[in-house]
Amino acid sequence: MTRIKPETGEYYHVFNRGVEKRKIFLGVDDYERFLTYLKEFNCIDPIYSLYRAKQQAVEVKPLRKDKMVEIISYCLNPNHFHFILKQIFQNGISEFMKRLGVGYTGYFNFKNKRSGVLFQGSYKSVHIKNNDQLLYLSAYVNDNHSIHGYESKKGEIWKYSSLSEYLGKTKHDLCLKNILLEQFRNRRDYYDFVRENSQYMGDKKEYEKYLIE
Repeated sequence: MTRIKPETGEYYHVFNRGVEKRKIFLGVDDYERFLTYLKEFNCIDPIYSLYRAKQQAVEVKPLRKDKMVEIISYCLNPNHFHFILKQIFQNGISEFMKRLGVGYTGYFNFKNKRSGVLFQGSYKSVHIKNNDQLLYLSAYVNDNHSIHGYESKKGEIWKYSSLSEYLGKTKHDLCLKNILLEQFRNRRDYYDFVRENSQYMGDKKEYEKYLIE
């Protein structure tokens, strides 16, 4: 896949997986750490390790709240993840993904006493060109866990998908949700749209190039 340079103001489907398709999330702590990084690393100021600052008694100045990207949707699966991102700062997606990859790899390697790369090369991204693509890809991303057969307990929403945010069933608040929800009467209508369309995305030839798995 040809690497594209994201344009500010545009939406992109972004994806990466573990090297050799290995698991990158081994438990609840890993998922929660990754979700924390989605919030902490999404600012235009350089990131300084809060752990290192505490150990060295270094004063950490408050970070500017200006974001590099808007997160529209996400799904974290045991061996890969999907995002829909809107770039709102020049080179924002590239910088955000670099911080996320380096930061999480460092955490994962330290925790599991390993070294080396964790992800399968650089992330992949595809430009989302219109609203229909955005809607259908949001269904694909928000329900990706179900597509791959990863389910929570019966009757529960996957905790590590932004679908839980869209339905108001999580403490996390990472996504810009109005861009999608305002096109439906209510949250339930959007949920019905997601479940109706997510399972059939792979059969829709016009969307194959946007799925990037």
